[in-house]
Amino acid sequence: MKIRKKILSALLLCGFCTLTVLGCGSDKDGSGNAATQEDNSPAVSESETHDSSSLENLGEFSMKDIAGSEYTQEMFADYDLTMVNVFTTWCTPCINEIPDLEKLKNNMADQGVNVVGIVLDAIDASGGANEETVEKAKLLAEQTGVTYPFLIPDETLLNGRLAGINAVPETFFVDKDGNIVGETYSGSRSLESWTEVVENEKQGVTQ
Repeated sequence: MKIRKKILSALLLCGFCTLTVLGCGSDKDGSGNAATQEDNSPAVSESETHDSSSLENLGEFSMKDIAGSEYTQEMFADYDLTMVNVFTTWCTPCINEIPDLEKLKNNMADQGVNVVGIVLDAIDASGGANEETVEKAKLLAEQTGVTYPFLIPDETLLNGRLAGINAVPETFFVDKDGNIVGETYSGSRSLESWTEVVENEKQGVTQ
């Protein structure tokens, strides 16, 4: 119980820090990758990445999607590589790239690649689902025609993996054994850019 409260407190603190940064945010290149105060998204660079030099296993978990279906660590087993895209319903760059992520999933399905979304703001301070945000996510899924799942974080925040996120979208990759592999990417990208990233990451797990 104490661990769960600490994780949730960390998430809330990150959210506060993110909103604080927004006061000086600006769309420097007009691409939508650097966020503005109006779209409530933190300023991030398209090229920003974080190296994951050692394997980290996500462990056992159980999360529901916005339709109520349950997903566990077994969801990774059928794919060589799963792209996990963490986003919020208030982040404009996050929302704008969802149609491209859907295309990416369809284009690379026969190569053993899958896409999963996690709606970071769909959990409330007590660790339960934020129903208002879930409804927004349902509408977003309908408007974008997305077929990959939008997951609601569980009370452990995916065994702590989601606790330190202070800028969205954030994307990382998981192999069929549930290991986080390759790099973690901050910021939105085009379909072409994501395709290149996924091809490179896939090479790393299939070598």
